This record gives sequence, C-alpha cells and structure tokens, in this order.
Amino acid sequence: MTDPYADLRREYALGGLAEDDAPPDPFAMFQRWYHDAVAAALFEPNAMVVASATPDGQPSARLVLLKGFSGEGWVFFTNLGSRKGEELVANPRTALLFPWHPLERQVRVDGVASVLDRDQVAAYFETRPRGAQLGAHASHQSREVASRQELDDAWAAADAAYPDAVPVPEEWGGFRVQPDAVEFWQGRPGRMHDRLVYRRDGHSWSIHRLAP
Repeated sequence: MTDPYADLRREYALGGLAEDDAPPDPFAMFQRWYHDAVAAALFEPNAMVVASATPDGQPSARLVLLKGFSGEGWVFFTNLGSRKGEELVANPRTALLFPWHPLERQVRVDGVASVLDRDQVAAYFETRPRGAQLGAHASHQSREVASRQELDDAWAAADAAYPDAVPVPEEWGGFRVQPDAVEFWQGRPGRMHDRLVYRRDGHSWSIHRLAP
C-alpha cells in the first residue's frame, strides 16, 4: 500500500548558495532573501514560526507575522499574557523559522527575545486596522473561552466602549529577537542542500557551512 507521507518527494533545483554569495553579516543576507520572497509574491512572506519554552524546557511553536526588521533583530507583536508571551518573558531564549517553500529556502534564527518599550508598542498599535485594535481588547490570547459567541460579544463590547480612538491594552506588547546565529538554507538536488550559518563573534560574524 502506498504511504501518503513517505512517498511524497520533490527534487530541489532552483539554485545554490555559496560562501561568495554571502555578505559579511546576516542582516544584509536576510534583507536580500526577504526581498526575493516579496518579489516572488509568496503568500505572507513575513510569516515566521516562533518557538518558546517554559523554564523547565517544555517547547511550543506557532506562526506569527514579522512586523519589523533591522540590524537590531526581528520584531513581532503579541499579547504578553499569551502562552508565547509568558514563556518568552520567563525564558527569553527563542528560535525563528521563515519557511519560504516555493523558493526552496528557509531561514533559521537562534537568539534572545526582549520586550519592546511601550512607545514602540503604541506607535505600531496606532497603525493597526480598527478591527484588529478591538480584537486586541476582546481576546485574552490563549485563555479558554466558553464559545465563539463569547468572543463576538467581547469584540462588540470593545467596539461600543471605544467609539473613537482605541487605546493600547495593558497586556498587549511586542518582542525583538536579537540573533546569536542565523542559518540560510537552500534546497539542492539529491538532498545535498546548501546550509550557511552566521555565528556571532563579539561584534562581528563568522560564516560556516553545515552538512545537509
């Protein structure tokens, strides 16, 4: 009988990644690849997996949207009382993954998450659509609710409570992930993929090739 999982195969042959292709730091390399993902019209090119763990090591992961990037790291916003929010505050070691499958690429980041200050959070919150702003008030992320109706009622209550400007909820915030290592993965034929990892060395970066 055919195994619907084991028999799925695809040969990767869109390109390669050589050391000569790599700029001195991972931020320039990420910017280049992110531009490629946007230019290729990938669905949600800024979608990334964020991993967190409890202090005793129980991991969890989920998709979030990248909302800022610079030489200081990767930025996303969330409810600080959510599972990821509480875990990253208690244990800031984290990992990110950008799964750009149509380009046969992925980017992995190992680093440390720090909570953004309230001015940065407020500045971004003001750019969100009104519906998303109200949703941040209505949803106490990761908490159990009795029904969908409870969520809809909470959203309607927030809409009525804030007919004009919507304030930033106290529990809503964001994180910046500063990297210790960043890996760029390019699929190659025969599963002989290219993997180049940047590792922080003080104020500079070293580049290493990993076996696939």
